[in-house]
Formats: sequence, C-alpha cells, structure tokens
Amino acid sequence: MMKGFNKWILITVAFLLCIQAVTAFTVSSITVDPAGSLTPGTAVTVSYKVDLQSTGSTTFSSSNDLQMTTDLEKPQWTYTILLDGIENPRQPTGGRTLTITGFELSYKSGVEESIRVTLQGTVPAVTKTSEKTIVKIGEYDSGNSLITSTMREQKATIINTAEVATAISARSNDLQTFRSHIDEKSALGIDTSAAESKYNDAKSKIDAARALTSSQYETAQSYITAAQTSITDGEKALNKAWAEYDVANAQTPINNVDVVIAWFKGNQSTANDAGLPTIITKREVAVSYISTANDEIASGNYDQARTKAQEAFDKGNESYTDALTLQKKLSSGWSFSFPKIDGLVFIIAGIIVVVLVVVGVIIYRKRSRWDELG
Repeated sequence: MMKGFNKWILITVAFLLCIQAVTAFTVSSITVDPAGSLTPGTAVTVSYKVDLQSTGSTTFSSSNDLQMTTDLEKPQWTYTILLDGIENPRQPTGGRTLTITGFELSYKSGVEESIRVTLQGTVPAVTKTSEKTIVKIGEYDSGNSLITSTMREQKATIINTAEVATAISARSNDLQTFRSHIDEKSALGIDTSAAESKYNDAKSKIDAARALTSSQYETAQSYITAAQTSITDGEKALNKAWAEYDVANAQTPINNVDVVIAWFKGNQSTANDAGLPTIITKREVAVSYISTANDEIASGNYDQARTKAQEAFDKGNESYTDALTLQKKLSSGWSFSFPKIDGLVFIIAGIIVVVLVVVGVIIYRKRSRWDELG
C-alpha cells in the first residue's frame, strides 16, 4: 500500500514539474513619434510599458522568453525592469530583436514587475507603400514558438513618396483629357455645365494633394481618390449631355415631317393619298427609336442612347424627304417626262419632221389650187 502511495506522489510531482507557469502581460499605450504614416529615413522613437501578470507561482515562466522585434533600421533598445517600483536599468542593445530571458524576469508572484522600453530607429525604404511592424511584443516558449495569446503588435504605414507624385501626375493627365472632351462637346453646342462643375472639383482636389507634404500621405491619397471620382462622374455627365443633345437633334426631322403631314391632312384632295401611310409609318418608327433612346439615357446607357438617336434621325429624315417629294408632286399637277435620246436619233427625228412639213405644204397647195378651179 505504501508503495502505491509513493507511486502516486511521484506521478503528481512529475505532473507539476511538467506544468509551466502561465504568464500574462499587458502593454500600456504604445507611443510612436512621429505618429501616423511615416516616410523612409525618418527617425522614430517608440515608448511603451509591459506589465507582467502571473497566474502561477512566478511573475514570468523561467523557461520562456519575452521577445520584442521591429522592422525599423538601426534599432536601439533601452529598457528598465521595475520591481515593486524600483528601477533596474539594463545596458542599451541593438538589433532587430530584443530578447529578455525568463530567468531574468522570473520572480515570486507577489512581486510587482514591469518593463519600461524605449526603441529608437529609422524608417526603412519600401518599393511600394505598405505596412511595417514598428514593434511586436510576444512570449515564446522553450521551442521558440510564439504563444499567440500574449502577442501585441504596433504597425505603421510606410510611404513610397514616389507613388504620391506618380498618382498626382496620372490624375493630372486624366484631368487634361477630360478638359479636351469638355471643349469638344462645348464646340458642338452640348450643355457641359455639369461636367465643368466636376472638372473644377477634381482640379481643386489635385491641387490640394500637390500642396501636401510627403508625411500627409493618407490625406493626399484621399484627395487623389476624390479627384478620380469627380473625373469619372464628369465624363458620365458629359456623355449623358451628349446623348440628350443627339436625341434633341433626332426630334427635328420628326417635327418637320409633322408639318408636311398636317398639310396633307388639311387638304381634302390629299388627305387620303395612297403615299401618305408609308410616310406616317416611317415617322412612327423614328418616334419609337427616340423613346428607346430616352429609356437608355435613364438607364445610364449613353452610348446605346446615341445609337438609337442616330437611327431615329435617319428614319425621321427619310420620312421627311418622302413627304416633301410627294407634296411637290401633288402640288405641281400632272407632269410629263421624256426619255433621253442620243444625237443620231435626234437628227433622224428632225429630218422626219422636216419631211412631214414639206409634204404637208405640198398637199395644202394642191388642195388650194383645186379649190380655185372649182
């Protein structure tokens, strides 16, 4: 029985030895100076405090490490371990990773322990604007695996300043193209007022972005994005005005043929002319095309609207031309046309006419002579 009891004691001790102290820590607000987006080459100072909170017998597991890493270049770490408020400064150290061993941090759970850290470094260069880790704090076990529940990370956006200049240049080119489109449509008599408003808004945003410093990356990007939106909306407004202009033009031949159709119907002799129904049918087709064009405008399909407007114009113009031709024919009464003849036929016809005249004169004289002889 004694042997069994000793066996359970040994198992319990072994189990307790296998249990690692559970450590927790909190990080007070991490201060990054300068704050916000950063540009390559900028000197950065990071300050924070780590408070250790053990739930076991020690403040930190002696078999684990507390690691702090950074993407900053030329980093220098300065830290102080505070035990019950008493500072225990450590020698400054360099490198991308600062490791404080569990042996150095492990105290009895009754001790109030914290670490005050200052990190200084330089913002690295980037090929494109992206986020980089300013500082990451985590607890690692004896196998150098991160205990994710204890990780705290502070990131910042690192700006590739060339991207802002490139974006501003690209939007400026887009704005110049937009300007040429406005001028082209204005010369045609198209209403460009809505497009002009969007142009002015885009220009002001680009100018504002150009005036900002490189550290104001996010603000510059928001201005550039807003400028692109205004240019896109302005092109749509211009395309809509163009479609509306074409629809209005397509209405002109329809209005013209309506006047001629009214003339036909206003005269009793022409109201029921057999050629009128064809003219009216073509006119109705043109009207249906305009209706479709207006529906396309309402749906934002401006290119399709202009296509339908052109079809309406062509069909309306065809109806108007047919109406004028028929009106002219009916207004001038019957008319005769003669077939064209070539020169030889014309000469032969002339000779026949002369012969007929001569024969007629001879016959006339003979009859006159007979009448005289009684």
